[in-house]
Amino acid sequence: MSKSMEQPGTAWVTGAGTGIGRAVALKLARTGWRVAASARTKADLDALSAEAGGNIVPVPLDVRDAEAVDTGFAEMEKTLGSVDLVVLCAGIYRRDTARTLDPKEFEATVTTNLVGTANCLAAVMPAMMARKAGRIGVVGSVVGYVGLPGASAYGATKAALINLCQSLYPELMANGVQLSLISPGFVETPLTDKNDFPMPFMISAEEAANHIVKGLGSARFDIAFPWKMVVAMRLLAALPSRLLFAVTNRVLWK
Repeated sequence: MSKSMEQPGTAWVTGAGTGIGRAVALKLARTGWRVAASARTKADLDALSAEAGGNIVPVPLDVRDAEAVDTGFAEMEKTLGSVDLVVLCAGIYRRDTARTLDPKEFEATVTTNLVGTANCLAAVMPAMMARKAGRIGVVGSVVGYVGLPGASAYGATKAALINLCQSLYPELMANGVQLSLISPGFVETPLTDKNDFPMPFMISAEEAANHIVKGLGSARFDIAFPWKMVVAMRLLAALPSRLLFAVTNRVLWK
């Protein structure tokens, strides 16, 4: 059975150098968890560890490298003990349009957001299922609910993560492992700082981390927030195509 979030253990957070991942790592560390924090930039992880006062152990790695992920996870379990909680936050976003779609950038987004997540899941799931205990949170996005202009690559990866998590959930649950799909709306991070379009209901990374940790404690599959953005996106997804495109053309291309 998975350990309660009120009983701190060992956690692994990817994408911990900035944004949501950083905020989640800090939130967990400040509530007593030992956190292995991963990102590509070691300097970001060192700064994070210093801010947390010792409860965060930097584990620099690139989630796109399956061998590095396997090695890193094995080292965590050897030095920190069994990993009880994994929160997969690593991801990138590049705005694209029909005129600017670049195959190399599309591939980079898919490799980081989707393949990188799969690499991490492949590393952690066998160990957790063997122990019949563990908790995994995969950070997707409400953008995965419906296709939006300017986010063809990003949205495609987030939609794929929804399908991936739904596919894995029954087997993981049958083996004592809790899987949650985390779908934030707009969160103030370096990824959204470069956007030049309206971002309704935006919240801070710290608020997002609070939602995530609370949601993981409830053992829900769907952890989606803020609720106004979730409702808006689900309503968009439910519209007939003709109405959907009328709305997205009018609102998102202002």
